[in-house]
Amino acid sequence: MNVQSGDAPPPAPGPLAGVGVLVTRPERQAGGFVRSLAALDATVVVFPAIVILPPRDAATLARVRAALATYDIAIFVSANAAEYGVPAAGAWPAALRVLATGPGTAAALAAVGLAGAQVPTTTYDSEGLLLLPELVAVRDKRIVIFRGEGGRDHLARTLRERGAHVDYAECYRRAPPTSAAAGLVEALLAGRIHASTLTSREALDNLCNLLPAAARERLARAPAFVPHPAIAAHARELGFTAVTTAAGDAGLVAGLLEWFARHPAADIP
Repeated sequence: MNVQSGDAPPPAPGPLAGVGVLVTRPERQAGGFVRSLAALDATVVVFPAIVILPPRDAATLARVRAALATYDIAIFVSANAAEYGVPAAGAWPAALRVLATGPGTAAALAAVGLAGAQVPTTTYDSEGLLLLPELVAVRDKRIVIFRGEGGRDHLARTLRERGAHVDYAECYRRAPPTSAAAGLVEALLAGRIHASTLTSREALDNLCNLLPAAARERLARAPAFVPHPAIAAHARELGFTAVTTAAGDAGLVAGLLEWFARHPAADIP
């Protein structure tokens, strides 16, 4: 049998070929998600709708880090908390149990040397954490919560009601983007963005405040994929017409795949 040589046929296009996806998470957390989308041949537009800055009170953070061995449980509420909260030097106390709000935060912790963080089995949020057995019976336990400045107090308040001693380690702060959005506006008005991924209410507000009306309307007509029902509800309040809730990066990717298997990108108005 003779085999003729020649150029190999081009690979088949991926399932998201021709789909422009807006990624709005902070730049340092976007890399893995962007690579997952690019592997499916999506055209990714990255515009961080939140900028992560150092905390205003670095001294308090340093004191909490120095006293880690006095705590029983450490909770990380986001990937940013993992990246900016874990001390860069020194061993993590072996007895200090680590909890994370979800798989993304647990992966960020593993990336900085804290593998095996426990995550909720119900919802990836404070409510899910509070159902874990480790946080049900916490009387006289010392708990530190790594988070950004501000944010919800529900987790700490509930743990204190259960008898725990709770401290915050505020290890970063969020700010609106300062970069110009001209490129994003152009991509929206030209119809090159067919879907968005919106990973926080604050990012959603920043984005909508930054965009002129015509670009904001185009964004709101495109399907939006979010990781939590509260973000979905807020998006609908702002006029987004097709919002899908899917937990974690894998869920967001699966949501995009399912949507565009049924709705060609060319049909997005």
